[in-house]
Amino acid sequence: MKKLSFFLLLLILGSGLRAETPWKGVWISHETNQSNPNSWYMYRTTADVQDVPRQAIARIAADSKYWLWINGEPAVFEGSLKRGPAPGDSYYDEIDIAPFLKKGENTIAALVWYFGRNGFSHSSSGHAGFLFDCQAPGVKIVSDNSWKCDTYQAYSDDTGEPRPNYRLSEGNIRFDARKAIDGWYLPGEDKVRTSAMMVGDPNRPPFGKLVKRPIPQWKNHGLQDYVKVETVGDTLYCKLPYNAQITPWLEVVSATGGDTIRIQTDNYYTGNGSAPSVRSEYITRPGNQQYESLGWMSGHIVKYAIPQGVEVKAVKFRETGYDTEFAGTFACDDPFMNELWKRAARTLYVNMRDNYFDCPERERAQWWGDAVNELGQAFYAFDPQAQKLALKAIYELMNWQRGDGVIFSPVPAGNWTRELPLQMLASVGWYGFYTQYYYSGDSSFVAPVYDRLHRYLHDVWKLDADGLVITRGSDWNWADWGPNQDFGVLTNCWYYLALKAEKEFALMLGKTDDAAQITAIMQGIEQNFDKRFWTGTAYRDPDYTKPTDDRAQAMAVLAGLASPDKYPALTAILQKEMSAGPYMEKYVLEALFEMDRPELALERIRTRYANMMNHDYTTLFEVWDFMATPTDANSNNHAWAGGPLTLLSQKVCGITPTSPGFKTFRVAPQLGDLTRAEATVASVNGEIRASVTRKGKNLTITATVPEGTTAEAVFPSGKTIPLAAGTHTVKGK
Repeated sequence: MKKLSFFLLLLILGSGLRAETPWKGVWISHETNQSNPNSWYMYRTTADVQDVPRQAIARIAADSKYWLWINGEPAVFEGSLKRGPAPGDSYYDEIDIAPFLKKGENTIAALVWYFGRNGFSHSSSGHAGFLFDCQAPGVKIVSDNSWKCDTYQAYSDDTGEPRPNYRLSEGNIRFDARKAIDGWYLPGEDKVRTSAMMVGDPNRPPFGKLVKRPIPQWKNHGLQDYVKVETVGDTLYCKLPYNAQITPWLEVVSATGGDTIRIQTDNYYTGNGSAPSVRSEYITRPGNQQYESLGWMSGHIVKYAIPQGVEVKAVKFRETGYDTEFAGTFACDDPFMNELWKRAARTLYVNMRDNYFDCPERERAQWWGDAVNELGQAFYAFDPQAQKLALKAIYELMNWQRGDGVIFSPVPAGNWTRELPLQMLASVGWYGFYTQYYYSGDSSFVAPVYDRLHRYLHDVWKLDADGLVITRGSDWNWADWGPNQDFGVLTNCWYYLALKAEKEFALMLGKTDDAAQITAIMQGIEQNFDKRFWTGTAYRDPDYTKPTDDRAQAMAVLAGLASPDKYPALTAILQKEMSAGPYMEKYVLEALFEMDRPELALERIRTRYANMMNHDYTTLFEVWDFMATPTDANSNNHAWAGGPLTLLSQKVCGITPTSPGFKTFRVAPQLGDLTRAEATVASVNGEIRASVTRKGKNLTITATVPEGTTAEAVFPSGKTIPLAAGTHTVKGK
């Protein structure tokens, strides 16, 4: 037995795995105020370090957010992720604190913000709490009742109405500088005096199982000057360089103190103002003072309402966001397309943080229809670091599966459990889970989620006597923000694409019986789809009475259920019908490329996005013109509208993987009416570059193929040229 144990230990070490170090720290909180919503807490301790190791990993968790100082130096700016890797569970950070430690006494301090309410991306534990555990050679710093913890009374929830709408777990922030405790986090200070209370062991309720943070800490750009500051009445209008996630900063002088400065962005209200976002208030004290409101907000303009008698010395902002690089590029001879790609990338980035969002001001919610479009864009816009956010989303979606087998979004959530069936089919299907696997080359999630995916597709969904899937009214049978939704056709297409992905996963896992079952169901849909839905000129459910749905025709093409002989009729419909909203427009455009009509796809892009692009925003809209629908709380930064980003890189420049992770790929451009296009894709196997120029019918393709990969250049005529690693220029028609 001893030999076997030793062998297993060697196997673990040799494979690069390590057993998790047992937790020594415990969850701690204030002795009395543990559940007040929107409350702030100061934690601190001192620890002796005999020798500073090369690395000292601290595992840190909080409900809900924390800011960490070590020896007075900022070590983490907004740590912790919103709760909910699974119902009742929490994420923890791993931070190397060795660079901040010194020999001798060290001071550890944390400011913790407890949201105290559920939202569309956060599930509250019901208790404010903080957990710290650092065990390294010569270092043991763990949270227990030797720590000090006080509520920070300068922060309060007293902003009054309006408050953030119910989708947001964050509260407004009000800070009264007259109650500020300066330097409480610095070494040698003794301003936090109450002994902390131990309120829970790791991996136990109320904070639940601890899951390592799967995405990086935020990128912090530091304090920056605004692009422009204008004064109108009592308000400073401070322009940001683009729509960004920021925390506002100010330096002011007040003669008497007690003045209230109000801060919000131009995106505080969306649409008709029925869904307010977050804002902050700062109450001055006498004299010169500086303040940064730590809760992030977003928009193009930050507004500071300054009372009389307050002198403004400076205003700045700090941009923080998901740590990825804008490594993808696109350019062509049409400035409209270039600007659209750029805005789509910016919209995508402002909708990434703890999770993918639909929008950063109204909801910050991981709706999976949005997430499917977003994860596809990320492969073409960012470096591979961005791919971790989709992987996190996949586990969250399946971990929140309901007892009846239904999956739903947004998750994590504490106040939402409703299913949107078509979004859920999209999520687990070809454009969701399968795209994440195939484009990243990472199949690690497939085995852990497969059984739950299979249960959803085969226990929840049912077939009729003809082998077609039965439309489910369910909780919210939503297809798109746009009229004329043909659910019968759409449901069968999305279900077929979900089966297509599941079949690939089953084969990967050696589940041959499942693969055979899935194949039989797919064949049943193939055999009966036209019989049920094809009228001779269009796809229509027999019970559907409204104008022909452009989305339904497009999805029939993309699912492969529409045969090429129907393409002329379907193309004509897609030239005429314009019901799709910005979410589903991506699929309509892709269908035109699939039917080899790139010129019509580009024409439709120009038509549909013209009004959106005429507005002076750096981001794309939730609906075609959010300002034309004042009765709705629509946003001007919805990343589901960014489908053209994917298509311009993937179809116009033609860069697509032919094996997982772009280990092999092709460059098969569809220029349409363009004469020049180029793109860069930062794949997990290296940077891919492709440029295409056209003179008459002659195309020149220049492609850079990363080391360790191979590619092929495919011309419209069908001519294919293999490409080894290196840079190549090839010509054809």
